[in-house]
Amino acid sequence: MSEYTRERIEAVMRAKGYAFFTEGDYNLNLLAVRSGREATNLFDDTFLAVFKVDGAWETREYACTTDPGTYWLRNGLEKGTAVLAPGQYRGAFALGKHKGEYEALVQAAPVTVYRDGNKDDALDYVAPETGMFGINIHRANRNGVSFYVDKWSAGCVVIAGADAFDDLMGLVHKSLAMGIYGMRFTFTLFEKRDFKI
Repeated sequence: MSEYTRERIEAVMRAKGYAFFTEGDYNLNLLAVRSGREATNLFDDTFLAVFKVDGAWETREYACTTDPGTYWLRNGLEKGTAVLAPGQYRGAFALGKHKGEYEALVQAAPVTVYRDGNKDDALDYVAPETGMFGINIHRANRNGVSFYVDKWSAGCVVIAGADAFDDLMGLVHKSLAMGIYGMRFTFTLFEKRDFKI
């Protein structure tokens, strides 16, 4: 059984003063939990979708990374590779095309990133910057499950499994089809320590 139950997620979100959506079917609470400060180059973080269907709660859990791959940490931009800062980003993502290629949740409002520029494998939470950086929520390989992040993330949130990502996109479409929640999605990033309550 997952350690991230709906009750626990809701309690942590409310304790931080974050929005947690409880009204209506497919009113998606999208969040991820970063496992630690070291960039392991593995999909060792957890992406969660929490929502209701016919009034009953459901939670979907997918392996992901919220960290850039070691390729980009070692070879990234001169000012540093983007590392998404923990927090809640209200209405910051919308259905669009990742790199113009396939449907994903793309950045539609400013987010805050740290710039890790010292070319090592440890995530450095320094030099915060808020703006539009193309931080998307997308998949790795189009087929199967990826095990190593490598070039799949230069700061994006990336789902490891193609089927898992398709499942998430199905939820996004069902949410949009409700026609009552708007066209944008809120995403919240936590550190694992946030759940030690």
